[in-house]
Amino acid sequence: MGEWGDFFVAEVGASAALAGLVIVAISINLARIMSLPALPGRAAETLVAPTGVLVTSSFMLVPHQPAGWLAGELLAAGAVMWLMPSVIQFQGARSGSGVPFRAFAVRFVLTQLSSLPIIAAGVLLLKGAPDAIGWMVPGVIAALITTVINAWVLLVEILR
Repeated sequence: MGEWGDFFVAEVGASAALAGLVIVAISINLARIMSLPALPGRAAETLVAPTGVLVTSSFMLVPHQPAGWLAGELLAAGAVMWLMPSVIQFQGARSGSGVPFRAFAVRFVLTQLSSLPIIAAGVLLLKGAPDAIGWMVPGVIAALITTVINAWVLLVEILR
């Protein structure tokens, strides 16, 4: 784990900063977000990705943690990172909120790219795979990109 320490320390800081940005974006535009049916869910969804990165990166930094425990933590956090946005997205699609299919598809794919690698890392860690932790990298990067895209929507696109 030693060689991964710097990566996860950086991700804790980056994800905490992005979560703060999202909270500010929501606060600044709260009345507008609440007035548009599709946006309250998107605001909640946007908080999941950076919080998931913050939590999983924090788990990775716990010293001398048994691999089985870490695998369970990654599986649980990855499952939440997958389930919460997926439920929000499908509820929004079913409610007829007017979200174009393309926008729904992009959000759905970004959710999968953010969460499934974290889940894969947990499964591979349980199996003792030497490259298990490397699977977290694409998930973490996708989660940060997803957060930036959604923060842009909540800060800028909402005003169009």
